[in-house]
Amino acid sequence: MNKNDLQQSIESAGTCCTKENLKSASDICLYLGFASIILSIFTWFTASRQDPPHGERFGIFIGLWVPSFFILSNRLSRLAEEMPDSE
Repeated sequence: MNKNDLQQSIESAGTCCTKENLKSASDICLYLGFASIILSIFTWFTASRQDPPHGERFGIFIGLWVPSFFILSNRLSRLAEEMPDSE
């Protein structure tokens, strides 16, 4: 998919994919990434008290969300920057 196809698909999506909405979604994903780090550490220590192997695995599972949120935040931010300014 080239840039023109992407731009056309964004324009056809309607008003939900505005520059401001993409930037807001990018910020939300960034905050969720940092929240996932904190939640992962919290889960690791609290769930490990009752069942250590389960707590460790669940903490690692939540920690795997972090790169996904950061990558999604970066991509949404780049899409917002590539969009033309609405008039």
